Amino acid sequence: MKGLALVTGGSRGIGAAVARQLGLLGYEVCLTYEHDGEAARQVEEAIGAAGGVAWSWQLDIASPVAVMALFEALDRRPLPLALLVNNAGITEGFSRLEALSYKRLEHVFQVNVFGAFMCAREAVRRMGRSHGGAGGVIVNLSSRAAELGGGGEWIHYAATKGAIDSLTRGLAKEVADEGIRVNAVAPGLIETGLHAAAGKPERLSEMSTGVPAGRAGLPEEVADCVCWLASAAASYVTGAIIPVAGGR
Repeated sequence: MKGLALVTGGSRGIGAAVARQLGLLGYEVCLTYEHDGEAARQVEEAIGAAGGVAWSWQLDIASPVAVMALFEALDRRPLPLALLVNNAGITEGFSRLEALSYKRLEHVFQVNVFGAFMCAREAVRRMGRSHGGAGGVIVNLSSRAAELGGGGEWIHYAATKGAIDSLTRGLAKEVADEGIRVNAVAPGLIETGLHAAAGKPERLSEMSTGVPAGRAGLPEEVADCVCWLASAAASYVTGAIIPVAGGR
């Protein structure tokens, strides 16, 4: 086993694809989910059927208490934490800023930003050489929305991904001498349930024609980039934010 990999939001979409590929690469995979335990179980079973080891954990990533309980559970595993994939995230739907409630704004930041910060903090406390760790890798899931801005749709979501970009660049510099590499992947238009969950199931097909590559991407294509960043092939890559967006 290469070590323990934590994939937050690993039951569906990009997170599930990442978890499956990491299982094939020889990691013990802990994948978290908030509501859909059945989907998480299916990912576990797929990894197990391929000869890997995986287990799932119900997590409200917006709760600091819940995040700490998860990392305490990871501490009880025989393998050390080697990789964190900060994937869990929500959009809180489509909305112009003028119609956005404080409650929705607060929630999207709690999940996408505060949750990612908490997980990164706890990962550093376990991976960092000054904490007795052997180093490790953190891969954050950003979005092309961070640069495109999300105007007219989800500025709130785009802003959280801008925060993830800042976390990635800053933390990479902060922990490089701890043996920890920190990078991000910024997906563009990807074939997941995100668009339907946000209230526009037609958005994927409507926007695909505007992608220079001529199509939406697949979750597995994002997972390929995540796994490369986790690998020794990317040993001198840190602080990078890599778009996986077909040129968009």
